[in-house]
Formats: sequence, structure tokens, C-alpha cells
Amino acid sequence: MLAKGLREQAYAVDIVTDGEEALYHASINDYDLVILDVMLPGRDGFDICREMRSAGSAVPVLMLTARDCVADRITGLNTGADDYLSKPFDFHELLARARALLRRGPVLQKQTIQIADLTIDTQARRVRRAGRCVELTTKEYTLLDYLARQTDRVVGRADIAEHVWDENFDPFSNLIEVYIQRLRRKIDDGHSCKLIRTIRGEGYMLTAGEFDSRA
Repeated sequence: MLAKGLREQAYAVDIVTDGEEALYHASINDYDLVILDVMLPGRDGFDICREMRSAGSAVPVLMLTARDCVADRITGLNTGADDYLSKPFDFHELLARARALLRRGPVLQKQTIQIADLTIDTQARRVRRAGRCVELTTKEYTLLDYLARQTDRVVGRADIAEHVWDENFDPFSNLIEVYIQRLRRKIDDGHSCKLIRTIRGEGYMLTAGEFDSRA
């Protein structure tokens, strides 16, 4: 149910069902946030969080638990969790806490991203180009937000699939190309300065800078 709700908010979500699997996925994937249940089979959430921090992981961790005593909350925070939410909870509260942790992340994220005359309000999820509001679907916004956080850097299909979709994404699908074209129509059409560039054989870039013939 959490995964369904988060996906409806345009987050790419992977799910694991036990402690060992959680540690394995955390070690091989570059996650933006980990939502960690304390009561996992095998190794509990306290142990997982402690080991992640010992391994040098700085990914924000939101810990969930049915235990509501002060001692457990202290234990969770002392193992390295960034926030702690007791069950039962309202999904909108979890979403608000997740967004707060994502904004902060290992490095404080900007609330407003500006590329030339493109403005992205990451808190309100509003996009403007040359002062005019750009209406985007949830997935279009997520793709644009990811490109914007990598401004002036080439982003490959694998990176986009990992951060914008999830582990079930079909690598042979043309879905990324379809969404890039949709963004181009909404962001670049009618503007002399094209911000979304294709780097042949490498991926895509959001930039307002000069560009060479590889595009």
C-alpha cells in the first residue's frame, strides 16, 4: 500500500521483504531515501540501519515501527535513522516527512531550480518557462526534476530508469524517449533556446549553455 501511494506521487519504488535483502539492495543501489520497517524478518530495522551507517551510507532513512515507546525511538535515532514514525500513521504525514528528508538528503537540496528562463519550484512542484506555467503530468515532472538536479551533466538511460522508474522498468522499452519528446514539446517548443539536449550514444542533458555538434 505504501509503494502504491508513493508511485502515485511519482516516486520510483523498490520493495524488499526481509533484512538481508534490504542490506543487499541498499549496498548496490543509489537510493534517495530508505523507508525502513523495524519489524523485518531476519535482521530488524535497527540492525540494518546501523550496518548501513557503518558502511558509510548517508542515504536518508525514515524508520517505521509499531513500537511507540520513547526508548525505541531513541534506539532508532541512535542507530542512524533521520526520522521515526510510529504506526498507525496517516499516509500524508509519511509523505510530508519523506519530502522533507528528500529535500535535505545527504546535501541540502534547493527549493527552486533555475536554468535560463526555466524555473522549477521543487516544493510546490510547479514549473514555469519565461514566466508561463507549464502543465506536466506527474511522471513528466519527475523526469524534468531529475534532469534539473543534474544540470549540465549527461544522464544516461540507466540512470533515468533507476531514479525515475524502478527495478521493474523494461530496459528495451522506448518509454524514456517518449517522455523526453513530451518534455521537449512542453518545455522547448516556441523558445529559441532549447534546454533539453540529446547526446548521441550517451543520454540526455538539461543545459542552457553552448552546445556542440554531438547533439
